[in-house]
Amino acid sequence: MKKTFQLKVEGKNRERLLEAAKHDIRKYFKRERAKALPKGVDFWDFDCKSGYSEASAAVVSVADLIKSIDEIVKDGGEQFYVEVLAKPGVKVARARNEGEDDLMDGE
Repeated sequence: MKKTFQLKVEGKNRERLLEAAKHDIRKYFKRERAKALPKGVDFWDFDCKSGYSEASAAVVSVADLIKSIDEIVKDGGEQFYVEVLAKPGVKVARARNEGEDDLMDGE
């Protein structure tokens, strides 16, 4: 999804447009996560960017995407750009610390 959302439309409430845009973004995440996973993939991961325009978009995490949109709107932006691209993700085993070994052995 690469889209510029307008917040200043004649005859429409700005807050309603913002909520509709957030709904579209959340709906995209849900739709992509529901797709079948390719073989050897554990989950769907996402590359996200947001900004005032495509040229000024900065990389943000999935958890911070809505917060970054709220910051743009708070600063008075009349539009914002969002880019969300799905990619396959594979779980990586965490390295165990020496202290964890003792807890795992029951000592």
